[in-house]
Amino acid sequence: MRHLLVMLLAFPLLMLGQTEEKKFDFKKEVKKIFKFSTFYGAVNGGTSISDDDIYSITTGQLNQDIIETPFDYSIKFGVRKIARFGYLPKEAFKKGNENSFSDAATMGKITGFEFLFEGEYKRQQGLTFLDQHHFLRYVADKWLVKVEYYTNGFADIEYFESTQRYRQKLSRKLSLNIGAVQRFAEPYGFDPLADWVLENGNLHYTYLALQEGYNIDPFTSTYTDPNGNIVATSNEVWKEVVIPQVLDGFVESERNKLNNTLQHSVIIGFDFYHYDKKFWLHSWGNLMPYHYDDGNEYSYHNFNGGNWLDYSGGLIFGYWFNKNLGTFIEGKYNKYWNREWHNFSLGLNYKIF
Repeated sequence: MRHLLVMLLAFPLLMLGQTEEKKFDFKKEVKKIFKFSTFYGAVNGGTSISDDDIYSITTGQLNQDIIETPFDYSIKFGVRKIARFGYLPKEAFKKGNENSFSDAATMGKITGFEFLFEGEYKRQQGLTFLDQHHFLRYVADKWLVKVEYYTNGFADIEYFESTQRYRQKLSRKLSLNIGAVQRFAEPYGFDPLADWVLENGNLHYTYLALQEGYNIDPFTSTYTDPNGNIVATSNEVWKEVVIPQVLDGFVESERNKLNNTLQHSVIIGFDFYHYDKKFWLHSWGNLMPYHYDDGNEYSYHNFNGGNWLDYSGGLIFGYWFNKNLGTFIEGKYNKYWNREWHNFSLGLNYKIF
């Protein structure tokens, strides 16, 4: 990850370094790069789901357990230089919990160089994640380039992406683009449990557990883990509690053994932006209809039977019917390697004067 960040930070300096050496002022150029950018750090938190009472009966005695979920929190740090679209409110402070759907747009509001580097360590419903979103984007009149790193622990997705596209403006508001995209990620679609499925479709989970180091004493109905600890004393607990943990651990272990793969794809897209104080519409979309098959053992082609469609898009819409009543719809959607993640928001506003 450290090498990736160094490469991303060095990218704009390398572009600027194309000027004559005697005219290059490092301090001046760095100041130019970060001009109008915002560095921010914030801690946000709140109550998670409430405690849950669990009841059970052992030898006729009533037992009560409480499942507690610790409070949610997030620690976020970042730096961004992204021109503000007209519909976005001017922020007094950047708190890190704003929902900026426009960050996912293909094009920025202006031509030129923009960037985002953001990391968030958070606990959500008792689970902890380190989410990151970094990108560098340069948009010109006829072309654009972008490099991006994205990881979302809750959606279980992580990838590095770069794209180079030709851009054709159809009007002042609408443009089309076409080009290539390269993605570096784990081979999503690979199923480590496929080799353990029997001909009748059932999973041979007992043999898998034994291979993973678990032991079963059929005379005492005692089940132990690889360290010799007793994990179950009945077949019901073994199947309902222990086996799901065995399967989760096995799948995660097998996925971690795999190397990331590089995938080349063709991409086409569009971008539309209109804004005035009464009505605004910002939409974008990307489609990857063709993916090069390099013959890799873990290529997604092997798990999907050939080519497939990957796509992403977003919509930001707002309209004031009059000075009092207005409506809005905002959202973004991604589908990569048959994995989906999305956010949306919609509603009405009524102002009383």
